[in-house]
Amino acid sequence: MKDLSVYIHIPFCDHKCIYCDFYSIINYKGVDSYLVAIKNEIRLQGKKYSGGRCVKSVFFGGGTPSFMTPSYIGEILNEVKNEFEFAADCEVTMETNPGTVDKSKLVDFRNVGINRISIGIQSFNKDELEFLTRIHNAETAINTVNAAHESGFEDISIDLIFNLPGQTSDKWLSNLEKAVSLPVTHISAYSLILEKGTILNKMVLDGKVELQDSDFDAELYSATIDYLRKSGFLQYEVSNFAKEGFQCYHNKIYWEYGDYLGFGTSAHSFMDGKRFWNYSALSIYEEAIRSKQSAIAGSELLTKNQKREEFVMLALRSSGLNKNKLTDFFNKNDFEYIVDRINKKGYSNFFNISTDILALNEKGYAVGDEIITELLL
Repeated sequence: MKDLSVYIHIPFCDHKCIYCDFYSIINYKGVDSYLVAIKNEIRLQGKKYSGGRCVKSVFFGGGTPSFMTPSYIGEILNEVKNEFEFAADCEVTMETNPGTVDKSKLVDFRNVGINRISIGIQSFNKDELEFLTRIHNAETAINTVNAAHESGFEDISIDLIFNLPGQTSDKWLSNLEKAVSLPVTHISAYSLILEKGTILNKMVLDGKVELQDSDFDAELYSATIDYLRKSGFLQYEVSNFAKEGFQCYHNKIYWEYGDYLGFGTSAHSFMDGKRFWNYSALSIYEEAIRSKQSAIAGSELLTKNQKREEFVMLALRSSGLNKNKLTDFFNKNDFEYIVDRINKKGYSNFFNISTDILALNEKGYAVGDEIITELLL
C-alpha cells in the first residue's frame, strides 16, 4: 500500500503578520460553511484517490488552526479517516499560535486525534515580536510550549525566524538558547524571506525597512547549525532540526517526492506525478465544490526531466540523494552523473559522498540552493 500525506488548510486568522504570504481571512464569518465545503472535498477526492493508499500524516496549517474548536478540527480529521485508510501510527500535526490555546484546549485537541503540535513562536525577543506584528509575547510563547508538554504532547515543534532587520548574533543566539531549554523535540529555523504581496515587501520597497545582507544571513545560519547540533538536534533538512526519532514525517513526504493531497482554500497536491492546486478565495472555493464537485483551479503534468530535477533538488535539500531510489525512479547512471558533475565543478568539499548516498555537509547546506541549481543546469 502506498503512503499518502494529507494537508488541511484552515484560512481563518485574527491578524495578518507582515511577512506572511499564505492565504488567510481575518474574520470568522465563513467558518461553518467552510467546514461543510472541506468535508465535501475530502469525500470527493476520497472516491478518486483512496484505493491502495494509506494516510501516514495529516497536517493542519493556515491561517491559525488552533483558533478553531477541537470539535471542528475533529470533524475534519474524522472525515479523512472515513474516506481513507488511516495508519495506526499516523502523525497528525496542528499549527498553533501562542495565546490561542491553554492546557484544557490542548488536552481536547489531543482527544480528537492531534498528536503533534507546531508552535509559531518566531522569536522570544520583545522588539522582534513587535516588528513581526505577532500577537504574543515571550512569556506567552513559553507558557504555550509548557502547556503542550503538560497536556501530554510528546512531539512539540517550534518555528523561529533569523536575520530580522537589526538582529544581532547575540539576539539570535539568545532565541536558540531559550528554544533548547524548553521541552521541544523539533525546531524549524528559517531565514526571513521577502515575499511579493506581503506588508513587509511594501515596507522594504517604501524604504521603511532595510534587510540585512546575505553574508550576515549565512553567518547566522552557520551558527544555527552548529548550536543546534551541539544541543542534540539532528539537521535533516536545510531549515529543520529534530531530536533523534522526531523528524517530521509529513515534511519528509514532501522532500522524498511522495504523494500528498491538499484540502481547503489554496491547498496544493501532488499525486502520481501531477501537481494541482485549489482556488484561494473562500467564496470561489465553496462555490466550486457545490457546482463543479471540484475545487481544483489549475494543474501541471510534469515531464520526466522535471520530475528528475525536483527529485534531486528535494533530496539534496534534505537527508541526501539515495542511489537506489534515484535509479528506481529514473535512469541507471543518474547518480554517477551527478557525482561526476560535483567533482568537475569542484564542489566535492560541500558534500558527503558514499557509494549509494550523496548528501550536503554542514558547509554545503549554507550554499545548497546555489550548488544544486548549478548541478541541474
